[in-house]
Amino acid sequence: METIEIIKSAVLGVVEGITEWLPVSSTGHLILVNEFLNLKVSDDETANAAFIEMFDVVIQLGAILAVVLIFWKKLWPFGKKNNARPLSQNGIGSFVKTDIFSMWFKVIAACIPAAVVGLVLDDWIDEHLYNPWVVASALIIFGIAFLVVEEWNRGRKPKVDHIDKLTYKAALIIGSFQLLAALFPGTSRSGATIVGALLIGISRTVAAEFTFYLAIPVMFGASLLKILKYDGSFDNGQIAVLGTGMIVAFVVSLFVIKFLMGYIKKHDFKAFGWYRIVLGAFVIGYFAFIKQ
Repeated sequence: METIEIIKSAVLGVVEGITEWLPVSSTGHLILVNEFLNLKVSDDETANAAFIEMFDVVIQLGAILAVVLIFWKKLWPFGKKNNARPLSQNGIGSFVKTDIFSMWFKVIAACIPAAVVGLVLDDWIDEHLYNPWVVASALIIFGIAFLVVEEWNRGRKPKVDHIDKLTYKAALIIGSFQLLAALFPGTSRSGATIVGALLIGISRTVAAEFTFYLAIPVMFGASLLKILKYDGSFDNGQIAVLGTGMIVAFVVSLFVIKFLMGYIKKHDFKAFGWYRIVLGAFVIGYFAFIKQ
């Protein structure tokens, strides 16, 4: 395995770390960047394409670990310290944080629609919808959706301003929007869930935080599915490429998540909407007129 392939995987890790959390579609960016980098881990074109398809999904595990690290205190449901809602005042129950368990139940409920569709239609989606035209269309459509929703939402007071106030009904609605991202590559999982959350009166901060939590089971599940379906074998070079991409995605995600949580306290998502529209148009232009 040449050093250049390791460098390429690091670049893809940077792209994943940035675009996974910003509502701009990591899939769209990885497809476009792969066109120029041309990651090559095998001389067999079919085997190489299969590895890249798996790589683009499994690399997300690095980004997920960043969420777990940053939000660990809000994600780990056990411990007596800072336990605002213990299961009981004494004994084992005093170590159980019921508020965090409640949050996890809502996350699981929100993941069910996308998980079912992903298991049933994963191969069909890859074959029929995982292409530049669908990705570009989804980029543009949801870019416009951000502009429209933010304009509609301007001046409205959020109904939910803390994640503890999120209901199961709201979680299911947000999960239904996540389904759009499972069906149409380029929609952006974070973009779809944030749009859905804003529409039902969830604050931007809560929408982004819940989106981060949703990513944990969704991406672990998607990565496991891709690894199980991967027909090839991993040699040391491929492991190095995959590991490098994951590590870089992890490090970059640490900074991007903190940036986004600070950004949305003072700004709306319109800038991301315009960016998606421009990127979608660029993808269409590139594949229609340059790569023929």
